[in-house]
Amino acid sequence: MIFRKPLENIEHPEMPADVVIVGGGPAGMACALRLSQLIDQHNAQNPDSQLNKENVYVLEKARELGQHCLSGALLDPRSMRKLLPGFEKEAPLDAEVAKESVYFLTEKGKLKFPITPPALRDHGNYVISLNRFVKWLGGKVEEAGITVFTGFAGSELLVDGNRVTGVRTDDKGVDKQNQPKSNFEPGYDLNAKIVILAEGPRGSLTKQLIAKFDLAKDRNPQTYGQGIKELWEVPAGRIAAGEVIYTMGWPLTSKEYGGAWIYGGKDNVVSLGFVTGLDYPDPRLDPQHVLQDFKRHPFVAKLLEGGKMIRYGAKSLPYGGWWAIPPLAGDGWMIIGDSAGFLNSQRLKGIHLAIKSGMLAAETAFEALKSSDFSAVKLGDFQKRVESSWIKEELWKVRNFHQGFEHGFWRGMFHAGLQQLTGGRGMRNRYPATSGYQRMKRLADLPADGGGEAHLLGPAKGDGKLTFTKLTDLYHSGTKHEEDQPSHLIIQNTDICNSRCIKEFGSPCQNFCPANVYEMVDDAEQPHGKRISLNPSNCVHCKTCDIQDPYQIITWVPPEGGGGPNYDGM
Repeated sequence: MIFRKPLENIEHPEMPADVVIVGGGPAGMACALRLSQLIDQHNAQNPDSQLNKENVYVLEKARELGQHCLSGALLDPRSMRKLLPGFEKEAPLDAEVAKESVYFLTEKGKLKFPITPPALRDHGNYVISLNRFVKWLGGKVEEAGITVFTGFAGSELLVDGNRVTGVRTDDKGVDKQNQPKSNFEPGYDLNAKIVILAEGPRGSLTKQLIAKFDLAKDRNPQTYGQGIKELWEVPAGRIAAGEVIYTMGWPLTSKEYGGAWIYGGKDNVVSLGFVTGLDYPDPRLDPQHVLQDFKRHPFVAKLLEGGKMIRYGAKSLPYGGWWAIPPLAGDGWMIIGDSAGFLNSQRLKGIHLAIKSGMLAAETAFEALKSSDFSAVKLGDFQKRVESSWIKEELWKVRNFHQGFEHGFWRGMFHAGLQQLTGGRGMRNRYPATSGYQRMKRLADLPADGGGEAHLLGPAKGDGKLTFTKLTDLYHSGTKHEEDQPSHLIIQNTDICNSRCIKEFGSPCQNFCPANVYEMVDDAEQPHGKRISLNPSNCVHCKTCDIQDPYQIITWVPPEGGGGPNYDGM
């Protein structure tokens, strides 16, 4: 695995820690808050045996809590009601869902489902901005006495033999040539008894951990979707606050997996987006283009007419289900939330699962702190807690859901129906799976004109009102990075990009990246007259390049802490 070359002869100051939680999203915040609650309860009941919260730390790579948090988002309140009873009275909730509808779209028409499928019934859930919700939850964590370090990314796991011993934070003030600048500050070595990884999908430290200890052995490969989201202000009366619309079908064909959401929020703000499964066959397909085409459908265009797009973002989603979840704990470590793969791809929901997994990890960490036992056996109780909780109950029923769509939409619908009747089993108890990037076909095996997928291929042109280019959308993501720093997108061998990938796959990084990070520029010295060029300052941290590159030679690592998108209100 390739990482940025570390600076030589640099001493990293050390800090002792009891628990380090990497990632300040819903899983990490819930974990920190639940651990604080348990320590407070213990200390109130045991005056002679006190536990200390001062050495519990949360690392968050964004400048502010919630800044990198993006979701549709609908909140199933199940876990929050246990974490903070009565949270509805003060949490930033846009609207309670009161109406759902599901449509199958053709190019110009629509067919409304007469009955909303059970998995898509959202009465009692809440339309939220995950950004605002995590900010609010983070305030609760800080009020509880837990230290949150914003602008600090976890760059490396500290490992001693088979034990994780801590986390090294990112060096700050390093230039593009990987040399210290005048404002250089080395990262800290946080020597921790327990490291809890809550980095979101395809977490960089989680990837290190899985590779180090071969945690993917005997698991299905994790598969992913890419969600592209825009936030719109629309004229009053177009969609009610709390109204939820799902669509499937157009603009995708039967060869791809995906669908759209439209959520009515408060103040006539609409959350609108499209999730495209990252297992499509044509490398020329562009998921950002898919969303732009979706908005051109008469049904959607009429909803947005006269409105204004105000924010943009993208993220990956773990679709692999129960069989793709790695071992959740070991000697000194646990994995929670999207990093572990806790997402129900049938319901398009994972926030409640992330929160619950964080709470269960906190309960495990609390028991370990009480007994001063941080071994694999002790922290392995987290796995048992998950398997005896409603997390497994929910995910077990959809354990084969996404795998059923690997051979197209219509066969997938057949499998989904059969799984519904058999409690998630379908044709067999465990469906096999293939990594999405391995399903990408070479150009030589595809029609030159794109066939039925022609309308999805290549970049969207955009009209500036309803549809937009990537650069226009990117502007609305608020993305900022320190320009003079080493690239956080590391290509192991650019010769593959310049000589093989351009010919075999047509340089799909230009298509699957939603932020114009990757470009093929003219270079007469290259075999095909082009070479790869990076714009890492555009990166919105979706990790799709790390996931979908057909040669698996791109590694995403955190940029200097604080850099990235600003998903205000998303």
